Amino acid sequence: MPDKQLLILNSQQIQQKIDRIAYQILEDNFDEDEILIAGILPGGNKIAERLKTILEKIAPFRIRLLAIKLDKFSPFLKAEINFDVQDCSNKVIILVDDVLNSGKALAYGFGVFRDVPLKKFRTAVLVDRNHKNFPITTDFAGIALSTVLKEHVEVVLDEEGEEDGAYLR
Repeated sequence: MPDKQLLILNSQQIQQKIDRIAYQILEDNFDEDEILIAGILPGGNKIAERLKTILEKIAPFRIRLLAIKLDKFSPFLKAEINFDVQDCSNKVIILVDDVLNSGKALAYGFGVFRDVPLKKFRTAVLVDRNHKNFPITTDFAGIALSTVLKEHVEVVLDEEGEEDGAYLR
């Protein structure tokens, strides 16, 4: 790890934020039969898995987990998905990422579903950095953080030998 880092969220705080987001998703979708949680690999998918685990305990609806792998450096949408996008028609989609920085990843994630009629589309992130270059907003955020552009937020989840944490570097 670099010398200069600031712990933003510790393991317990991350779990509290994810729990709160799960309850917000439940409140927003209490009358649904099924929701689809699409995690952007790698960090967003880890958070999506945790949300699914919590929601399976507290929600009356079915939860399906989807994974999206994006090429964030491409000027065009390049995505690998583990599902048939047509199966998402008229469903509720919760798109999940770990950090909202410029908004590009969430914009590309939304692009995966652009040709499918959706019932509802929501976004969830653990950390919203407030430096958007794309017109993306979060519906569910663990923490909103104003930083300078040169600073980087890194979320560490399930790393071998490291405790969960969100760091400003």
